[in-house]
Amino acid sequence: MDALQQYKLVLLTAYLLVQGFSYWLELLNLRHMKTHGHEIPQGFEEYTDATSMKRTMAYTAEKTALDLAESAWDSILLLIILYGGLLDRYSAWILSLQLPFVASGVIFFLLIQYMGMAASVPFSLYGTFRLENRYGFNTMTPRLWGTDLLKSAVLATVLTGILTAAGLWLVQLSPELWWLYVWGLFLAFSIFLMYVSPYVIEPLFNTFTPLEGGPLTLRITELMNKAGLRVSSVQKIDASKRSRHTNAYFTGIGKVKRIVMFDTLLEKMTDDEILAILAHEVGHWKKRHILKRIVTLEAVALAGMYLSYLALRGDLLSRMFVPSAGTFYAKIIALGFIAGIITFPFTALSSYISRRHEEEADRFAAGLTGDPESLATSLIKLSKDNLSNLHPHPLYADFYYSHPPVVDRIAKIRSGPAD
Repeated sequence: MDALQQYKLVLLTAYLLVQGFSYWLELLNLRHMKTHGHEIPQGFEEYTDATSMKRTMAYTAEKTALDLAESAWDSILLLIILYGGLLDRYSAWILSLQLPFVASGVIFFLLIQYMGMAASVPFSLYGTFRLENRYGFNTMTPRLWGTDLLKSAVLATVLTGILTAAGLWLVQLSPELWWLYVWGLFLAFSIFLMYVSPYVIEPLFNTFTPLEGGPLTLRITELMNKAGLRVSSVQKIDASKRSRHTNAYFTGIGKVKRIVMFDTLLEKMTDDEILAILAHEVGHWKKRHILKRIVTLEAVALAGMYLSYLALRGDLLSRMFVPSAGTFYAKIIALGFIAGIITFPFTALSSYISRRHEEEADRFAAGLTGDPESLATSLIKLSKDNLSNLHPHPLYADFYYSHPPVVDRIAKIRSGPAD
């Protein structure tokens, strides 16, 4: 076995170990839920019962099974493409078109994107119209699902096409410094999307309306003033036309930042609980979590871009995966495969930082409203309405959870000091 084959075998082994570990964590989490999932946590007795806990267990198990099936399918396709020679043949076909460098790259990545979207369609259909229907969440019609898919495809084509063309133009323009220029391009593009998304992209899929005037609106204004935060608007989104899941989020930056609440959430929460949820979202902004995450991610992205430049400059990737048609684009796909293996362990670190931010936002919200109990009950309702697993395995939660497990989170809210 020559050195190249050894390298490929090492990468394959590493990839299978990563996938195997992730699947083991999922199964570990399911076994833990099977053992403890029927237990009603302290403080939840008023809001849930044995029937609801059983339903949560069933939903979590089925959703996990679907996610594992999709992940396994994606892994099989990826390995066939890389180790079965399909990437090499696809790259050779792109070269046979004899198009300019930028045009070839745009076609290369758009077709791969379409193939990925096509591969996910069966799982999306099953998840939406079988799994979510079975548990009373789905409200989407087949026509709306198809319209969303078409809009997403068109939007992805436009955004990917523009970004890919600009990036490859920079690669062609500056073979030695493209990594820096492309990093700057991605940064500028992401900031641009933060500004335009609330007005251009998000309304393509949902209708946003300002929260109606009344006592709640007045209390929200008072809360924002107390926090010293100017929000352009508090919007209600018609999420109920797709799902009965509940949520709220912060969107935009600068003068276009706004808070968005699902109409399903407004229907199920008291005014005090809505204010507590809003205060939590405000906490993320006031604690500069969004800025910190952007700075951290961009610093990592800059380092990653330079390392990518070094890897793409050589021919090792071509010799391993595209020996007969080693295009720059094909090497990016191979590099992405390797990067996924290398970055997998950092998932736990990212999750830990996110959980810390959520805890800080909870403490801020409790202090801002002076009503930690409403924050606690809102989270209990959210977990019940969304059939969230109340008993994740600690190792699974440490690795994957971006929010603290809800039982631990509520215990801290009820016992911990406010900021």
